[in-house]
Amino acid sequence: MSRPTWDEYFMEIAHLVKKRSTCVRRQVGAVLAKDKNILATGYNGPPAGTAHCIDVGCLRDRLGVPSGERHEICRGLHAEQNAIIQAAKHGTVISGSVLYCTNMPCAICSKMIINAGITKIVYDDGYPDKLGEEMLAEAGVPMEKLGGR
Repeated sequence: MSRPTWDEYFMEIAHLVKKRSTCVRRQVGAVLAKDKNILATGYNGPPAGTAHCIDVGCLRDRLGVPSGERHEICRGLHAEQNAIIQAAKHGTVISGSVLYCTNMPCAICSKMIINAGITKIVYDDGYPDKLGEEMLAEAGVPMEKLGGR
């Protein structure tokens, strides 16, 4: 029996979480963990109580907005944002936690990650947002691409 590492374990959970996404372009999942415990999860989708993109279509597609650009033109929140918001909503302290995300964070999420005190990011796939990567490096938040998927 091959037992997954903690990084593999939490990343596999992030991949399960992303299956709840209602984004028609890209499904993303996130897990915040600390001391081998899950603190919060999030997936990309619109705010609670609003229409899902799988039901009303993708605004970004209709407007021809390329991936990685103009994040404000979207009905949805990113998985990282939803994980941070869920932690805040339930009073869970995430400072010092590790973010496991199926995709590398964008610049907007990177700023939130830095200010939330998340100390490390483990991700599977890249994302076309150099500014986010640069800001995380400047703030001293290491990123690790998890291989093997």
